[in-house]
Amino acid sequence: MFSLSGHTAVVTGGTRGIGQAVAIALAEVGADILLVQRDDSATATRDAIRALGRTATIYTADLGSPEGVAKLAPKILADGHEVRILINCAGIQRRHPCEKFPDSDFNEVIQVNLNTVFTLCRDFGAHMLRLEPSPVTGRRGSIINFASLLTFQGGLTVPAYAASKGAVGQLTKSFANEWTSRGVTVNAVAPGYIETEMNTALLNDPVRLESISARIPAGRWGSPEDFKGTTVYLASKASAYVSGHVLVVDGGWMGR
Repeated sequence: MFSLSGHTAVVTGGTRGIGQAVAIALAEVGADILLVQRDDSATATRDAIRALGRTATIYTADLGSPEGVAKLAPKILADGHEVRILINCAGIQRRHPCEKFPDSDFNEVIQVNLNTVFTLCRDFGAHMLRLEPSPVTGRRGSIINFASLLTFQGGLTVPAYAASKGAVGQLTKSFANEWTSRGVTVNAVAPGYIETEMNTALLNDPVRLESISARIPAGRWGSPEDFKGTTVYLASKASAYVSGHVLVVDGGWMGR
């Protein structure tokens, strides 16, 4: 039910944190991985995947550049890869009070967190729709976008991030409405408060840290490893009847 044997996955944001854990998890259940990175200097994820006996290849692209993103799927597909899984995990954060938030930072966050997700969903999704259904997963392909608790909430000093992640949730549902009946499932994962580099500002703020930590029923912040099983589930036959869903992984935060 959870095998991805013989499948190839494209993963953005896989050099560290959640993206790295997810890429390795997919390889652990049989997938080969195409890692999309800004440059090829970070090799830890690639090497960990190869150590598992799976193939891992780095493709470089600036996800902040619409022109660079537009070239990515054509390049990967021209190299002969049959992509069955797309993981949009790359994201950036900028923090300013709303009344001082610069246009340049807002536009940068929207480009990386939303526009790039749209382009890659569209381009790799079009490729998946042309494939025959896989006997391993029961469908043509799976797309998993990374949303956030701020898909549902506004946050503080992060209007661009909240706007981008709210839109990712709706984008996921829109693609799912059109593609699920054609054999491509589209879902999103919404992390809660996770101990990653993106949350350094919160982790270093004693007041915010105490306030947030007190509201997590699990009694701890999440770790990247908490997303390994979730992502494998959404990519595999185990979730064949799940599409258009935003799966919250937050230690119980949203229910409190």
